[in-house]
Amino acid sequence: MTGETSTEVQIDITASLEIPVDGTLSKVIYSDDQIRVVGFAFDAGQELTEHTAGVPVVIQVVSGRFRFTSDGESYEIGPSSWTHLDASVPHSVYATEPSRLLLTLLKSS
Repeated sequence: MTGETSTEVQIDITASLEIPVDGTLSKVIYSDDQIRVVGFAFDAGQELTEHTAGVPVVIQVVSGRFRFTSDGESYEIGPSSWTHLDASVPHSVYATEPSRLLLTLLKSS
């Protein structure tokens, strides 16, 4: 079997996601035919209003705190939190302090 393997290592994700003053930053960190990982950095009070994703996603908090809303329920989430959402589930995120998260989009095979 002659398959190629690849390793992608991010030592300090916070260093690559500088939090903008009064703004939000999004940056593709990794992408292949299976997944796409997007890093987000939010200043306090910034948000992504309700939206959906066309594929299942995993949201993982890197630093800070968010109010995460999905299916009419709100949750306070922080660095030890993650969630999985099926495609087309409406959700929103609001940064209650300067914060970073990783969004992993799980592409269909």
